[in-house]
Amino acid sequence: MPSATTSTSERVQDAALRLFAERGYHGTGIRQLADAAGLSSASLYHYMGTKEELLVAIMRSSLTGLLDAAEQVVQMDDPGERLDALVRLHVRTHATAPEQTRVVDDEVNALSAGARAEVVALRDRYETLWQSALDDGVARGAFRIGSVAVARRALLEMCSGVARWWTPDGELDLDDLQREYAGLARRLVGAPLRHAESW
Repeated sequence: MPSATTSTSERVQDAALRLFAERGYHGTGIRQLADAAGLSSASLYHYMGTKEELLVAIMRSSLTGLLDAAEQVVQMDDPGERLDALVRLHVRTHATAPEQTRVVDDEVNALSAGARAEVVALRDRYETLWQSALDDGVARGAFRIGSVAVARRALLEMCSGVARWWTPDGELDLDDLQREYAGLARRLVGAPLRHAESW
């Protein structure tokens, strides 16, 4: 059973996530946060610290979870399978947690220098796993890419975009969405496509 403090803190973080995703960090006021969490403005600080600390906590949680999952999937030896796994992870995360991932992707520049350095370092560690997978694929002749850095950015932007348009009741279910994007990624890097039955 969560304590009253824990459940209130979670309520504050959930409210902040919704408002930051809808209005942006700078467009969200303390009074709006308090109202959305069902608290007074004065008591809000007991549960959140500063507004920036709340934003950093959301970003840290999201990026740490993504990084931990990515570090598991990059253990695969085959470059194509490693890329498939990274794409599927990124697409699934952005499709199933669109508010969280939009806040992480869009609000980094709202942070002060020290907080931004922490968040950017986590993001860079994650992107390094993509860079290594692509570098390895090129080195082994599995991928045909002009600029690995450009390919990495293009893939990440492409996969992140699902947070803005995909819905569970749309044309593609989550499995189909991941499969479609993995196929697009393979085409982008010049890798052979997988047979449908092997996904």
